[in-house]
Amino acid sequence: MLVCALLFAPAAGAALSPSEYEVGALCSTPGPGHAGCLGLRLRAKRPLAVRGARALRAGRAGTGQSPSPATASAAIPAVESTEPWYGSLSPQNLLSAYSLSAVPPPATQQTLALVDADNDPTVEHDLEVFDKKWALPACTTGNGCFKKVEMQGGFPLSGPPTEAGWAQEIATDVEVAHGLCPSCRILLVEAYSSSYADLEAAEHQAESLGATEISNSWGGSEVGETTAQEHSGPFNHPGTVITASSGDHGYLSREANENSVEYPASSPHVVAVGGTRLTLGSGGAWASEKVWNGYGASGGGCSTIFEAPAWQQSVAGFAAVGCAGKRAVADVSADADPYTGVAVYDSTPVIEQNGTERSGWVTMGGTSVASPVIAATFALAGGVGKEANGEAVKYPAQTLYENLVNAPASLHDVVSGSNGKCSRGFNGSGESACSTTEQEAACSPKLICVAGPGYDGPSGVGTPDGIAAFEPAGSQDTTSGSGAPGSEEESGGAIQGTGGGGGGGESPVTQTGGETGPPVTETVEPESATSASSSSSGSSTLAAVLSRLSLTHNAIIALRRAHPVASQMGFAFTITAAARVHVTLAKLIRVRGRTRWQLLSDSLTLTAARGRNSRRLRGRNTLGAGRYRLTLAPAHGTARSLSFQVR
Repeated sequence: MLVCALLFAPAAGAALSPSEYEVGALCSTPGPGHAGCLGLRLRAKRPLAVRGARALRAGRAGTGQSPSPATASAAIPAVESTEPWYGSLSPQNLLSAYSLSAVPPPATQQTLALVDADNDPTVEHDLEVFDKKWALPACTTGNGCFKKVEMQGGFPLSGPPTEAGWAQEIATDVEVAHGLCPSCRILLVEAYSSSYADLEAAEHQAESLGATEISNSWGGSEVGETTAQEHSGPFNHPGTVITASSGDHGYLSREANENSVEYPASSPHVVAVGGTRLTLGSGGAWASEKVWNGYGASGGGCSTIFEAPAWQQSVAGFAAVGCAGKRAVADVSADADPYTGVAVYDSTPVIEQNGTERSGWVTMGGTSVASPVIAATFALAGGVGKEANGEAVKYPAQTLYENLVNAPASLHDVVSGSNGKCSRGFNGSGESACSTTEQEAACSPKLICVAGPGYDGPSGVGTPDGIAAFEPAGSQDTTSGSGAPGSEEESGGAIQGTGGGGGGGESPVTQTGGETGPPVTETVEPESATSASSSSSGSSTLAAVLSRLSLTHNAIIALRRAHPVASQMGFAFTITAAARVHVTLAKLIRVRGRTRWQLLSDSLTLTAARGRNSRRLRGRNTLGAGRYRLTLAPAHGTARSLSFQVR
């Protein structure tokens, strides 16, 4: 119960205990022609005399403010509280974990739309409470940040929602979107009902109102869809980011006995978003992620209707996924496990079967959380962006697949877990009690339902680590010389001090799907800037901009083996002008209970050519288990860092 949550509360990022909490779906199972919202909510298992809760007259129960008795077990009501449950993630937790805290607002203000069904009459009030709690800038109708509209052609939506779960879904979508992109305009488009016809009309409405990103936290079976309808349908809006949740019932929704991939996530025109279980480390930093599979599981699978777009078919290892040219779900992922869920405030009254009204802070999960996280990340990156030729990207999912090669260090590669069905229930931490092998046995072929290096079905290309993977290659580095994105300008030879424009003959590519998972997680972190200094003649020196720092393919392979050595650590980067670059390697150590970076002796200074460069560290020192940080500091410019793990 809530009292226990306060007394035995885990730190933010630590999973809440299934012994105290349980999970329920926000929305009842959708009927034919309808979609369901994909939010999951935690509630305390034992009854609690909650402050502010009140018994209502029996006549008020069943007024349409809550699911009918037939569906009540599928939709668990909220629990009123004046503060979020400890362990729930705040917007700051997500921004820190996904390296988005220091991202400046995009040059062009973005309009992030949330498409949902039904009505949330208290959404603006609840957003105000949410913003004050987390010290976010106000987002109201009055200041032009927030706008709520209904789909065209429906009657005005007012009063209590038909199904209370949709109100909490709306609150979740709006608050997660604004929490991760405070500079975005938030556009809420409410469909008249949860029918596909109404939701798709609302989708068109969002696009016509100028949305740069549209998040869809709902879905259902793709059965009955056709390629012709999809081509001219509501999700084919070139130049707009459209994200869609992959579902909460595992591979082919088999936990719900549906045996179908979710739609619209299976549309080749959207960014399909899967779910993970996120663990935070010291200071709220990203520690690890695995495929979410516990009380609910990340959706996914192969479409039986739609072909995989060219950029998905061309990704390394896609043939091993086993979709035989059909669309695979997902494209990318983010936190979705309710036991590592986000704090959401919703004051819409929910009437329990016993006549008690409850509302307030809840902990939310499901891929309905992951979808607005990814939409907001695209918004922080400036939307769809432009290709190197200056044309806007038509379908932003293509950007993610291209940057799996071009900017792998800006993605957390999820290499463990599966979303296959587990017949053995769940363990004490809220995860699947089946091994990955047992989960894998529930679906075939394996890479569509089991995580691995590079692209895989449940997690797609991984989770955000900054915004570089969400920016087209042309917009990341427009002054990087003659090399095409991902190519090398090499003169051969490993660097042992200083050197020319290349080295080692290695390509900075990510891991492929057919290889064993590496003990590596890359993160790009801007170091403190070294000011542009003056030359000996007193004239100003133009600062060299270093970007797209990544480990090379050979380095990633070396990290999969025991006892890698420093000279195997190849890296690649782009720089806008020829410059001397100082390279250092540090290891994270603990001294008297505190952690700090300790510089190692494997440093070097090199002369980099303008454009793309690749090098290796020097020395035969063995890298023991631990976390390492590789830092490149141009003589005149800002240092960049990349961290990796040796197990």
